[in-house]
Amino acid sequence: MVGVVVSDKMDKTVVVEVARTVRHRLYGKVLRRTRKYMAHDEQSTCRIGDRVEIIESRPLSRHKRWAVKRVVKGAG
Repeated sequence: MVGVVVSDKMDKTVVVEVARTVRHRLYGKVLRRTRKYMAHDEQSTCRIGDRVEIIESRPLSRHKRWAVKRVVKGAG
């Protein structure tokens, strides 16, 4: 999944917001849904605003089940 880093305050952890579009079942309107995932960032290279790709991993903590695979685009 690809998303945007919204928080990098933790050590080796970033919060990534992933947006997806879904169509309403009855009315057909296109809606934008977002979800936040805590992802493991081993080198702490991600910054707020970076576009990153995350992959599923084994449970690393209570909320962390994803890992940063690569930085797609930097914030700057």
